[in-house]
Amino acid sequence: MKRFLLILLTLSIFSIPDLAQTGYQPTEENLKNREWFQDAKYGMFLHWGVYSVMAGGGDMGIAEWIMNQKEIPIVAYEDLPNYFNPFEFDPAEWVSVVKEAGMKYITITSKHHDGFAMYDSEVSNWDIVDRTQYGKDVLKLLKEECDKQGIKLFFYYSQLDWHHPDYYPRGRTGQGYTGRPDSGDWDTYIDFMNTQLTELLTNYGDIGGIWFDGMWDQWNADWQLDKTYALIHKLQPGTLIGSNHHKAPLPGEDFQMFERDLPGENTMGFNQTSAISALPLEMCETMNGSWGYNIKDRRFKSTKQLIQTMVKAAGYGANFLLNNGPQPNGKLQAENMDTLKVIGNWLEKYGESYYGTRKGPVPPREWGATTQKGNTVYVHVMNLRDDAVFLPNFTDKIESVSLYDDGSKLKFKQDKFGTVINVPFEVRKEIDTIVVVKIK
Repeated sequence: MKRFLLILLTLSIFSIPDLAQTGYQPTEENLKNREWFQDAKYGMFLHWGVYSVMAGGGDMGIAEWIMNQKEIPIVAYEDLPNYFNPFEFDPAEWVSVVKEAGMKYITITSKHHDGFAMYDSEVSNWDIVDRTQYGKDVLKLLKEECDKQGIKLFFYYSQLDWHHPDYYPRGRTGQGYTGRPDSGDWDTYIDFMNTQLTELLTNYGDIGGIWFDGMWDQWNADWQLDKTYALIHKLQPGTLIGSNHHKAPLPGEDFQMFERDLPGENTMGFNQTSAISALPLEMCETMNGSWGYNIKDRRFKSTKQLIQTMVKAAGYGANFLLNNGPQPNGKLQAENMDTLKVIGNWLEKYGESYYGTRKGPVPPREWGATTQKGNTVYVHVMNLRDDAVFLPNFTDKIESVSLYDDGSKLKFKQDKFGTVINVPFEVRKEIDTIVVVKIK
């Protein structure tokens, strides 16, 4: 009966003719949540699934892609849940780590490309409750703890599915090795996806956003986004929609994301557009080289590198979504805990120059970035070789220029070309020397 009612609800929503997202106008609640999102600035990304059992298969950077990279057929891959038992999963510990790190929200994989749902799905038994000895809905447990500790929860959802037989025609990944029939009904798959999204948006309370991934697998497919986006905004008007399709935002999307690159950059080869929209922005990044847990990947980024990237992202007006790949036993990677604490300590001291800010008057440069809150501009000097920093075209009348740490005044000069601020070498910090500029 539960399954029947859920499908009936989904079909009834689809039958309403005015749900097309072409010409989408966000609700007041949605706009308010966008502002919250931009103020929050910092979140934790969690890539967790049965793939963590194989811990990357000994290869660097595979992790959650192991089914595709190792060409594991479905009949063999379906054995993995038998070994996935996160008996040490402690949602209170996870959320406490997030809060101590200074993060304001969590984005977790509800379903990745292997199609395995990390929650109790009524339209598929390919999920953590039905297929593992653990048998618990980790998303429900995590959401309850997030609500207790005041952390928003977002759901990652892969539109790409290597497991579902109706994901056909197939795209660039998940080819014949899977053992799926060379046939399928695309509309049936879209209905399946939308019904799972209905589950996520009706069974877990208020959700911060849906973080889509996988459209890049076949751009020319009939993704029926008008129907999907309208469904989401109908069920929860305040929920933000973003898609990691690597192109400019599409109608119905509420924020723009950039994978492992600062907005406008493409050093990783993922982001196919340099266009930066007026929507809220978010950059996601790994702590080593992998998204999911990979026991062999020891390429951990330094605290300095992560903080500087986080600040530069803010200089573009973008949030920083920092990834952690939990282990198959349910523990967060120990190697990341110290780094997260250091970032949290830094934010506790310097958060005024980060939280609630928007991009500053000067876009990020090699030397650093600027952020702004009201009449205060924060100049983040991170890699300055000279004894002064030049802010081109910054000609606003200045009331004062001082160091964030002790309030000591700094010398500055202005002309029609911009502002020059002297930042003595002896006052500089290893990670970020913050200069506070008060505008009249």
